[in-house]
Amino acid sequence: MRVKKQKRHRRAVRFYTACFGFREPFKILCDGTFVHHLLANRITPADTALANTLGAPVKIFTTRCVLAELRSLGDSYSDSLNAARNLITARCDHEKRKSAVACIMDVIGENNSEHFFVATQDAELRKKFQEIPGVPVIYGLRNALFLERPSTLQHEFAKTAEEERSHMTDLEYKMLKVKKKRVSNEEARDSSDANEENEDNILEMQDIKSKVKRNRIDTKDKVQFKRKKAKGPNPLSCKKKKSEGNTNDASGKGGNAENNTRNRSRKRKRSRKSKSTTESNV
Repeated sequence: MRVKKQKRHRRAVRFYTACFGFREPFKILCDGTFVHHLLANRITPADTALANTLGAPVKIFTTRCVLAELRSLGDSYSDSLNAARNLITARCDHEKRKSAVACIMDVIGENNSEHFFVATQDAELRKKFQEIPGVPVIYGLRNALFLERPSTLQHEFAKTAEEERSHMTDLEYKMLKVKKKRVSNEEARDSSDANEENEDNILEMQDIKSKVKRNRIDTKDKVQFKRKKAKGPNPLSCKKKKSEGNTNDASGKGGNAENNTRNRSRKRKRSRKSKSTTESNV
């Protein structure tokens, strides 16, 4: 049973967080009957017990009207009054003191903009909050705390809210039209600029092609490179061969020349000193 209860509570908390925007730490608004039930059944500390039921950290609130009502009940609720004074007091806008039920109804309002979990033991108040969308209710049964399941009205309200979110509002539709016009105008400008650029590029390409054609026409008549002409044979290779007689004469002449050089080299030079010495001896 305990595991099933935890699963049911987690499912309900997930529903309120996903559909109505509840965020951690969860805020819990308590009345005098709930505080008295916690003390009577020794469910302390209250913040840990509520955190275990919701599976997340919590902050516990009460109002000045609830404190005034507990004060008016006498000494039997003095412990509950002291415990309620330790809680955070939520701001209630009414100047005159009201009953605890009316005060809590005013704080919650029609939409529960502050995202409060309401903790109460009053059966009539729990029925009223079942008819208001986005108001989860916590109650105690002996020494256990329970989170009520979301009612069919709350489920229907969540479905309609999701459908409304999926469709555009009139203001969003108008904004989208304005954006479409701006985008279409920008695309038209871009396309015109692109066409002009393409035309300029086409003209430039045509000019370049015409210039290239002209240059080709002019260079057709001219010789683009020097052709190699056929040259004559090598004159050294065309010399006539010398006859054998000529070679012998040349060799003979060469031999006489060699002999003459040798004879010249063999002749000794006579020194004048030898002549003078001979004359002196005579």
